[in-house]
Amino acid sequence: MPVKTKETVRGKNTTTRKRPSAARQRGKKNTKPTSHVMPLWVRNTLAVCIVLVFFAGFYWFFIRPYSYRWKPCYGMKGYGVCMPCNYDIHGIDISHYQGDIDWEKLTHSADLRFPLHFIFIKATEGGDHGDDTFLDNFEKAREHGFIRGAYHYFLPQTDARKQADFFIRTVPLTTGDLPPVLDVETTGKKDEAELKKGVLTWLNQVEAHYGVKPILYTSYKFKMRYLNDSIFNTYPYWIAHYYVDSVRYQGKWHFWQHTDVGTVPGIEEEVDLDVFNGTLEELQELTLP
Repeated sequence: MPVKTKETVRGKNTTTRKRPSAARQRGKKNTKPTSHVMPLWVRNTLAVCIVLVFFAGFYWFFIRPYSYRWKPCYGMKGYGVCMPCNYDIHGIDISHYQGDIDWEKLTHSADLRFPLHFIFIKATEGGDHGDDTFLDNFEKAREHGFIRGAYHYFLPQTDARKQADFFIRTVPLTTGDLPPVLDVETTGKKDEAELKKGVLTWLNQVEAHYGVKPILYTSYKFKMRYLNDSIFNTYPYWIAHYYVDSVRYQGKWHFWQHTDVGTVPGIEEEVDLDVFNGTLEELQELTLP
C-alpha cells in the first residue's frame, strides 16, 4: 500500500473554492441595484413638475399681468386697459420706478376720455429710506393742478414709531392735499396681533400730527386675512384689486387701484391706475382743510 505524503493528505483534506472569472464578477456587479440611481418614475415626475413650475411662473409674471389688456372689453378702454365702469374720478400712483415724468404731457390727460384728477406719490419706506423722486414729484403735482397725496411703505419688522416719525419729517402736507397713506403689503414674519399693533401705532401717531385719519392701502386678500378688524374699517380704504371688473370687497372703500400696467402720457414706464369711489366734490372734501 503506498504511503500518503503530507502534501497528498493536505490536498485531499483541504477544500479550495474556485474564484469566479472576471467576466462573471463584472456581470454580477452590474446586476446589483445601486442606491444612488434615481428610479425612472421619480425622474419623470420631477421633470414634469419642473416643466409645470416653469410654465406657471411664466404665466404668473409675464402673461397674467397683461391678460387684463387682452380680454374683451365691454366698457371703455383707456391708458391701455379696460377701464372700470361708472367711475368719473381717475388717478395714478407713482414712485421712482416711473423714472423722469414729463409733467406737461401728463396734464394732457385732461383732454382724454378719462382725465386724471389725483396722484399719490411714494414718500418713504421703513424707518430711513426716502424715495429719491418724492420732493420733485410732490411739488410738480401741485404746480400742474393735480390733487396730490403721499404714501409710506410699511415694513413690519421696523419700529412703527420710527417709521411714523420719518414720514412726518419728510412729508409737508398742506391744505388741499389728500390724507397721508399707509401702504401695508407684507407681514414681515410678524404674527397677526403684532402686525395690527404696529399698523395702528403708525396710524395713530400720523393722525395726531396731521389732524386727519390716514388712508389705509392694502390688497383685498391681505386686508381680509390680516387686517379684518372693525378698528381698521374706520379709516379711508384704498383697495388694491387687480384684473377684475369690479371690487369684491363688501365693506366701504374710497379708492381702487385696479391695474398696475397702465400707460399714460408723460410716463414711459407702466403705472398703477386708480379710481375714486365718489364725485370730484367728495374727493375735495376728503382733503386737508
